[in-house]
This record gives sequence, C-alpha cells and structure tokens, in this order.
Amino acid sequence: MRWLRRLLGGGRVQLDPGRQAALHHDVQHRYGAGAQVRFPEQVEAVTAMLDGDDGLVVAARIVSQVADEAHADLQAQAHEIHRRTGRRLLVHRRNYRPLWKEAGHALRWPLFALPSGFHPYAQLTAAVTVVGGRASRLDRVTDPNPLATSVFEVLDLTTAGWEYGRVRVDPDAATLADRLITSAAQILATMDDPPRLPPPVRELMRRNNTVHVHDPNGRGVVGGINPGARMRESLLA
Repeated sequence: MRWLRRLLGGGRVQLDPGRQAALHHDVQHRYGAGAQVRFPEQVEAVTAMLDGDDGLVVAARIVSQVADEAHADLQAQAHEIHRRTGRRLLVHRRNYRPLWKEAGHALRWPLFALPSGFHPYAQLTAAVTVVGGRASRLDRVTDPNPLATSVFEVLDLTTAGWEYGRVRVDPDAATLADRLITSAAQILATMDDPPRLPPPVRELMRRNNTVHVHDPNGRGVVGGINPGARMRESLLA
C-alpha cells in the first residue's frame, strides 16, 4: 500500500502528537452547537485551524470518530428497540439505508447527539473539508482506505436521515452533504486501487431526485440539492 510505503520510506513526515491532542481538544470544546457563531463561520475557523499534517491527522480522526460514534449510537438504539418490543433491527455500517427504510420513524438521527459533542454542521463539515482539500497528503500520515469508508458512512447517514429520519434539510445540511461527496471523490482520486462505491451511493446515483433546501428561519424553500446527480458528477468522473 502506498501510504504504508511512504510512512516507512522517504515520504515519512514529522508529526507532533502533542499538537494533535491540543488541536483536537480546541476543536471539540470551542466549537459546536453551543458556540455563539454561525455554523459557516465555525467551519471556516476550524478549517483554518487544522492546517499542516498534524491538522490533517486530527481532521481524519474527527471524521472516523463521528462515524464510529454514530454506529455505536444506532446499535444502542436497535438494542433498546429489541428490548422493548422484541423487534430485531440489523445495523450494517456499509449500508444503513435498509435500517432507516424499515425503522426510520423509530430512530433518532445520531449525528445531532454524538458523545464527543462534534456537530455535523460545524466540526464535522470542517474536518471533511480538510481531508478532501488536502487528500494528496493523506497517504503520508494515515491509511486513506478506512477514512474513505468513514466518509461514505457519514454520507449514507446524512442522506438516509433526510429521506427517512425527518432531518430537515437546510443550507448547513446541504453543505455537509456536498462536502462529503466532494471529499470522497478527492480521496478516491489519490488511491492506486480505490474501493468499489458502497451500495447506498450506487442506489442514490441511479436516482435524479432534487431535495428541497429550507430556510432555517422557516421562510420556505431557498434552493435544492440533487444528491444522485452530485455523486455521478463527482464519483464517476
């Protein structure tokens, strides 16, 4: 694998675990739902903060952490539903859509209540922006394959939440989805042998549905996003 060859060979870079820990702490505790700053400004600030290779490592870690926490939350929800009702729900990380199709009315979208406090429209959007914008450096600091998997997981959760989880699509939600699609394409473009696109992405690319984007202040529809078209445009290029 190219990333491992670079880490072991001449492409190795000097990383600072102490700086990474400090960056992770600052991003986690200074931003999010409780910050008195609009999400776009938070995204801009966090993106600027996560500069250099240490910032890239932290951004990759945030994306993976969000995916792991969301999966654990859905497993816990499925377990609780089974305990209360006897109904068994299958939670598959490679494709969450069957779960949401079957039980979306009974599930809570996990990205709004992560244990880490990372907010999907603040720290997560910024982290996704960083890993996509600096994808050419990824194989110098980490394995891009599991990171790509995490990006696709979060994209799956985002679009399934819109369709089956009653998640309101506002400009911040649309920005997250757009950055996830763009960053996934940027990461795949750096790989010698990119993985096959996961089932939920292939399913959505067969569609041509535009989702209304609503004004967060309740003033009606302010735009639209067509996830399938964006995926075809970016991932099949």
